[in-house]
Amino acid sequence: MDEDEALARLIALAGTGAGTSAAGSADAAALRALVEEASELGARRALARLGLADAAARDDVSDLRQLLGAWRDAKTSAWKAAVDWAVRGMLALLVVGLAMKMGLPGLLK
Repeated sequence: MDEDEALARLIALAGTGAGTSAAGSADAAALRALVEEASELGARRALARLGLADAAARDDVSDLRQLLGAWRDAKTSAWKAAVDWAVRGMLALLVVGLAMKMGLPGLLK
């Protein structure tokens, strides 16, 4: 029995009342099974539409996570390097300004 057929049977079962002796608990159990089956089927369909329904999907997602982590690390390193160079440039300008103010143009050559 495939997922569509199981879902159709659960819908029919939930629609008939699922029993007379303990109708309340049976209805709840049938509805719970219906929701679980429908969500499982929906998740499989969504993964299939995304192209993640095959056996290699786990490895693909793992590779993508590693790539994303590497991208974040590279971006962080680039920002740190840019800030470091900006601070060094400001300090160099400060030293040049101090040398000019103190009248030490020989230090600039």
